Amino acid sequence: MKSSLKFPGGMPRRLLAVDHTKIRVLREQAGLTPQELADRVGVTYRVVVYWEEGRYVPEARNVRRLADALGCVTADLTGTPSGTETLVDLRYAAGLTAEEVATRLRATAAGGDLFVDAHKIRSMERNRQVSGWNWRKPEYTGRLVQQLAAVYEVPVRMVMDAWMRTRPTDEPPRLPERERHEPPASAVESWENLNDRQRVYLGEILRDDRMTETEMWMRRQNQARVPPARQWRKLPFSLDAPTEVVGHTRLQQRLRSAGVHDQGAGATLHALERLGLIKVATDRVEVAGVGEVDRTLVEITRLGRACARAGLGEPVEPETPAHLLSEWLWGVLLRVAAAGPEGLHESELTGKSLFYLAVGYRPNRQAHASRGLIELRPRMAPGDTHVLEYRWHATALGQQHIAAYLHIYTDMYPTVAPSSQ
Repeated sequence: MKSSLKFPGGMPRRLLAVDHTKIRVLREQAGLTPQELADRVGVTYRVVVYWEEGRYVPEARNVRRLADALGCVTADLTGTPSGTETLVDLRYAAGLTAEEVATRLRATAAGGDLFVDAHKIRSMERNRQVSGWNWRKPEYTGRLVQQLAAVYEVPVRMVMDAWMRTRPTDEPPRLPERERHEPPASAVESWENLNDRQRVYLGEILRDDRMTETEMWMRRQNQARVPPARQWRKLPFSLDAPTEVVGHTRLQQRLRSAGVHDQGAGATLHALERLGLIKVATDRVEVAGVGEVDRTLVEITRLGRACARAGLGEPVEPETPAHLLSEWLWGVLLRVAAAGPEGLHESELTGKSLFYLAVGYRPNRQAHASRGLIELRPRMAPGDTHVLEYRWHATALGQQHIAAYLHIYTDMYPTVAPSSQ
């Protein structure tokens, strides 16, 4: 019941099909009879029996219903590892036929410009040439990727990754550039309502936050432990101990240089907190020669960050394009790719990056799949008798992603260079 096609290089890729042996296992795990499953999916008892026997393969519209009825994700039925989804995987996961997808796309400008129909959808999914000159233009396919993400109700990056896996020899679709916006009016108004002293405080807190962020990035590059952002974004402001013993914090030194650090610091902080621009907290820390003392912490809020940027005349921070990686994840991908054919030992790469980059991972069961840009591969003993160890390698998509977007990342993250990984 399974058919396949040939990708460049001769590697076979099966078209999506449900593994019939899993249906019965998942049904029994869910505590359902064949009739109960049939009722939930909206088919007959006999159809469910035929599915479990492998005589029938569920159609796209029933795969999603089947997964919902069994309390699983479609990947549990198809055996598609997280982070390896192709375009047809996304369509089946959405429970849509090619005809239904084409109908929805034709109602959009992107679908109309490409004269989308069911045949073109299937050709697109099979890595076949799609008729129409606009299909060869990345700016047109980029708009189509955005619309497919809306139809399938998944992030744009999932469709982009699936497209590049499905059609590896195509020029990657080019997503429309996001417009640069002026600072929000609310942020400008908030800044205008601050007095000069409050403006200095907010500006210095923003600068200290950025410096701390840079320090955390450098620690990651050196594979040092990095605490969660919810911890390091709370910046030490003061210690409740004599300054001749504990000195000044970095923030206090900044404010002293600006000539605004005095006995009124507490009132200024609480005024900024009332306006929702910062958060103030306290904890206790051990100080050598003194013992435990109270410490005041400050954290700039999203509104406070926008307010400070508006007041300092800085442009709005551009968001990372939907299909690209954060600076942290880009550094991880480069590090794996730089290891070359040998790869990285599995113990050299741990933490949350795996849930966003590695094949077979996802942040949680109901979350969207990882990017699938890296994967663990076994290193076999001589004669292939057993596995010696597992090592991290960049997948074909990972290598393709680097090659396609290196010039963009170089501009976005100039301090993260391939040669430094």
